[in-house]
Amino acid sequence: MKLQQLRYLLAIAENDLNITAASEKLYTSQPGVSKQLKLLEEELGLRLFSRNGKSLDGVTYAGNLVLEKAATIMSEVENIKQLAHELQNEQEGSLSIGTTHTQARYVLPDILQAFRKRYPDVRLNLHQGTSEQISEMMKNGLIDFAIASSSGAKNSDTVTLPCYHWDRAILMPQDHPLTKLDEIELTDLAEYPMITYVLNQSGSSSFRDTFAKAGITPNIAITARDADVIKTYVRKGLGIGIAASMAYDPEQDHDLVAISTHDIFPSCTTWVGFREEQYIRSYMYDFIEMIAPHLDRNTVSKAVTEFRRTGEIHSIDENSLPYQLIARPKAKKQYAA
Repeated sequence: MKLQQLRYLLAIAENDLNITAASEKLYTSQPGVSKQLKLLEEELGLRLFSRNGKSLDGVTYAGNLVLEKAATIMSEVENIKQLAHELQNEQEGSLSIGTTHTQARYVLPDILQAFRKRYPDVRLNLHQGTSEQISEMMKNGLIDFAIASSSGAKNSDTVTLPCYHWDRAILMPQDHPLTKLDEIELTDLAEYPMITYVLNQSGSSSFRDTFAKAGITPNIAITARDADVIKTYVRKGLGIGIAASMAYDPEQDHDLVAISTHDIFPSCTTWVGFREEQYIRSYMYDFIEMIAPHLDRNTVSKAVTEFRRTGEIHSIDENSLPYQLIARPKAKKQYAA
């Protein structure tokens, strides 16, 4: 059995069982592909495709099993090639990241600055979008890592590792009636129009679910992807803002009051995700650890092995994750920098 034969086999399956199209994609001759397929079937003693005359019209049960194994083998072959390239060029390469505006604006700048200092020859590509858009980027192989705060960004073939927790904050002008309350409850929020992030159309939303569980309909006046946009419309008096606590800067946002929602909404979790077959280079491991120090190379490798074996990850305790902002003040106290 030759790797070339497995490559031909996969190309046939990927081109709707059209050997001519497969041979063109492989830049080889159609008779050559047909010959290698015949030799492979003879060696295995299996019929991999059903035939209608000289044409292939279906994949047999055995063929499906062999195709699955062949895909795994060829993926590992590519990983070996990437490993060889990495060992020769450990400080060079590229890293494409898909993330939300909040993470890109308030969390990643210092991390990317430190990463660039350590790896000046690694090209960084930053893509922003909603959790659903980031998930689609991952499915289409457009990014290496997804960094998002929604379980909606997870896919069945994506390894997702928890990085840290964070809370939302209520943002409002200093003279807003809510600033006079000692404690703010969900019913208090519902009395005012709210400006918050675009809600996921699929999957769960802790913001939406919290109101639904209490039997309260929130007055969501405006939604936006950008925390800076949320703050702009709060300043225009169009409502109170509900945004990530990390988006509040006491110096730049001194005209606003930020009040923790830790006792109102569940904390959110930011995840880093990558495809199961992704070959993780040394600088990629370092990037993950920069975001979440508890995710060192050994922990990540162990989690990937666990995911491949069971489809789940239980080796990382989400309850022990750090908070992006340690201070979680209540009532009228503002967030400290």
